[in-house]
Amino acid sequence: MKNTVVIKSYQNGVNLLLDADCSFEELLQEIAFKFSQSRAFFGTAKMALSMSGRDLDSSEELQILDTISQNSDVNIVCIVGKDAETDRNFIKALDELDQRLSDGNNEGQFYRGTLKNKEILETEKSIVILGDVYPGSMIISNRDIIILGGLYGEAYAGGNGSKNHYIVALEMAPEKLQIGDFKYKNTTKTKWGLKPKVQPKIAFVKDGRIVTEPLTKELLEAF
Repeated sequence: MKNTVVIKSYQNGVNLLLDADCSFEELLQEIAFKFSQSRAFFGTAKMALSMSGRDLDSSEELQILDTISQNSDVNIVCIVGKDAETDRNFIKALDELDQRLSDGNNEGQFYRGTLKNKEILETEKSIVILGDVYPGSMIISNRDIIILGGLYGEAYAGGNGSKNHYIVALEMAPEKLQIGDFKYKNTTKTKWGLKPKVQPKIAFVKDGRIVTEPLTKELLEAF
């Protein structure tokens, strides 16, 4: 019998080899079965996920992430692209973030889903968003913002007036940013509808203005 899903493990991640011909519903059922059967093997590991063999849109990727989450204790921190070195740096930086959010003095929360249709999400805590922020939509946090997807709308960190906060996104192409009282407006038009290359960046205040730089563990440790 042909396997519609083959799971391959590697250091800090798993790759799903997906059949290109079967229905997507069959794929989800097979993924649910295999991760359920492997729950004890994977445990609560923090992993990056890569998928090959089949073209997937963002909605299908999120459905696969939800299926894995519902049928295992694995913590998928990002979907890996082709730039392996960038992805490794991103995972290291997220390790540092995880420690910061686990600190009782810096509580955080997770939100699974994409902000669109002019949706606004506001919180007093640091927040990790598993999804995109579409143009016209907005995320507001009194502390830090991490977006495991594309930032194409607006993001406001440091809503308590502090400039010592940051915004991280896998694809940094915002309409507007604000950190504390410092503002940034993107004047470059971005083809946000296209599936982005994974290029995680961090936005923070430096020398009296907001700058964006490639995300590193060292930059996060500086906050």
